[in-house]
Amino acid sequence: MTDHSQARHEGRIALITGANKGLGLETARQLGARGATVLLGARDLRRGKPAADALAAEGLDAHPLLLDVTDPACVADAAAWIDERYGRLDILVNNAGITGAFSGPPSAATAGQLRKVYETNVFGVLTVTNAMLPLLRRSPAGRIVNVSSTVGSLTLNADFTSEFAGYNLVTYQSSKTALNALTIAYAKELRDTPIKVNAANPGFTATDMNNHRGHQTVEEGVVTAVRLALLGPDGPTGTSQDDTGTVPW
Repeated sequence: MTDHSQARHEGRIALITGANKGLGLETARQLGARGATVLLGARDLRRGKPAADALAAEGLDAHPLLLDVTDPACVADAAAWIDERYGRLDILVNNAGITGAFSGPPSAATAGQLRKVYETNVFGVLTVTNAMLPLLRRSPAGRIVNVSSTVGSLTLNADFTSEFAGYNLVTYQSSKTALNALTIAYAKELRDTPIKVNAANPGFTATDMNNHRGHQTVEEGVVTAVRLALLGPDGPTGTSQDDTGTVPW
């Protein structure tokens, strides 16, 4: 049986998936700068450890954690490690995501191409969240932040006069729509608990995912995720937000 005496750790314990670079790494940096112990989930520790070491060199309490969101056994091992070391989890940021290689029209897509993106962006979020929920339930104020995208908004995409009218990346966009649905579903399940579940929309941020074509810096891109991760008791749950406010589903 795990000794949960370490659950009295004074600061927040935060797990960020896909945290060895980009938005995930910057989210870890900013949460760490606010006093959280940050666990950098990475599917390859050869990348995760140098990232965590860099944050530790900045004086942050940062640790690498092997976490391949598409591997249920690996996810279970990560949850067991957190349980053994800390006894709880206060913040889960489901940041890991891929765009997939397909960029053609929906009529040219295959189920395999869709499935590949969903394995990380949707099924991976479900797997990680379910594994971490027992730990989040031990937190006095658990927070789950799903990193989504405004390109997944059905409302915005259904408006052919909006800025999203020209986007039709079926694999990536539909995965973020599905992620939004997961966000609502978990918020409904957990609405009578202290746990809050929200989706953060970073905006078009310069990362490896878009070959650094985004017009925002990663520092700007994580503002919403960090804010939602640190929500007070009166904060919302079951919302989709960006740095200007609520994003329509």
